[in-house]
Amino acid sequence: MKFKNNQYFNQGMQNLSKTCRIAVCVKQVPEIGEARINPETGTLERSGVPLTINPLDVAALQIARLIKEEIGGEMAAFSMGPISSERVLRDAIAWGCQLGYLISDPRLAASDTYATSYILSKTLQKFGPWDIIVFGERAIDGDTGQVGPEVAAFLDLPVFSYVTEVVVEKETFHITRMIERGWQIIKARPPFVLTVSRGKNAVRVPTLKDKIRAHETPIVKLDATALGIATSRVGLEGSPTRVQKVEKVQVTRKGTLLRDQSPKTMALAFKKFLEERGLL
Repeated sequence: MKFKNNQYFNQGMQNLSKTCRIAVCVKQVPEIGEARINPETGTLERSGVPLTINPLDVAALQIARLIKEEIGGEMAAFSMGPISSERVLRDAIAWGCQLGYLISDPRLAASDTYATSYILSKTLQKFGPWDIIVFGERAIDGDTGQVGPEVAAFLDLPVFSYVTEVVVEKETFHITRMIERGWQIIKARPPFVLTVSRGKNAVRVPTLKDKIRAHETPIVKLDATALGIATSRVGLEGSPTRVQKVEKVQVTRKGTLLRDQSPKTMALAFKKFLEERGLL
């Protein structure tokens, strides 16, 4: 694949250790088990639900921070969502980012993954160029894994998915990613996009100093107007996909418990159970 016409390649690799710019995209999601779906719109209900940073975004932040510590440079966090998403940006700052950018606008609500990726790509272009853009592999609320690769497509950048580790050797990045039959190690040079499945290293807990810095760092707030985004391309109107139906799965199977019987009696009962269902 060749991406040489992309603006990001024009900066080259000179003095990467001094100029490396890393963007990490994070998302606020409902805590596991607390998500609710609006039956009419098919979108997530977020009001009154405990919210947190997407777990795989923490792994993305960890890998981005390790790269920054290895070669220097700067690291910024981006998030799209309601004003309450400022919290996850402050978490990202505590984990190593210097800046936080919040894209929040009611006109962007109900954007699908395609529209969301378009919005993020426009934002990254506005504040770019970036050497490395990092995502969690997927968000636990939508579970699609589409946004990172779609942003890469909008920016005409190569993308490496299912990443678990990145090692830098003489400005060459050795990227370890999970594949169906094991592991694959790819050698690459920026710019590129990573989607992180999980990190091999334990997550470093932010210190009190990190949290104070995160609390004091201003968050840059952006809307569709500031980004020059036509509202016809975003939100529900600009989303080419729709949730047509949402169903709550009812588990109706009931088990039969055999106890205090001889092994032979239980074996015969199990054999009869299978025969009645045409399984023997």
